[in-house]
Amino acid sequence: MNIPMQQPGPMGMNPMVQSNPVQMGPAQHGMHPNQPPMQQPQEKLDNISKVKSLVGPLRDSLSLALKSAAQTLYQNNLIDTSKGADPQDYRFNKNIEEFFAICDQIELHLKTSIECINQHSMSTRYMPVNVNPLRIDNIPSPDALNYPQYLMTARSQVQYTRDVHNALSNAARSIANNE
Repeated sequence: MNIPMQQPGPMGMNPMVQSNPVQMGPAQHGMHPNQPPMQQPQEKLDNISKVKSLVGPLRDSLSLALKSAAQTLYQNNLIDTSKGADPQDYRFNKNIEEFFAICDQIELHLKTSIECINQHSMSTRYMPVNVNPLRIDNIPSPDALNYPQYLMTARSQVQYTRDVHNALSNAARSIANNE
């Protein structure tokens, strides 16, 4: 996702831009070129872990965006002073878009985490008894509902809410008709 870009032109031309990061091939990482990379097992990460894992790429992306902005500013200064018409360099736009894309991913994961926390708090508020997620009917537990009991409780709560809504709607209609 975050690929360092090589900067054109002779080195040392821009004092604000550091030396270029060099992309390393598989042989330079200590792997044999014909050997496939080892696949690590994919863990299912929660949203907070995903946000934590995006902080490093966010920092790198911001660094690249600032470096390309400095280089673009330096090139624009050279163009302005020499009145030359060099082609426009769009690396800054690409780098800043990558930075904002990572910010959007972090925002999405944080919003999802907030929604999960809200759902959990509502669940513990309206269903204070634990639910056994297994569909085993024959193991009764005094401190947890089994799945069929949970379904019946949820259905009864939905029906109760529907009855209250209908009663309030009928009362509002009868008040409106009497006026």
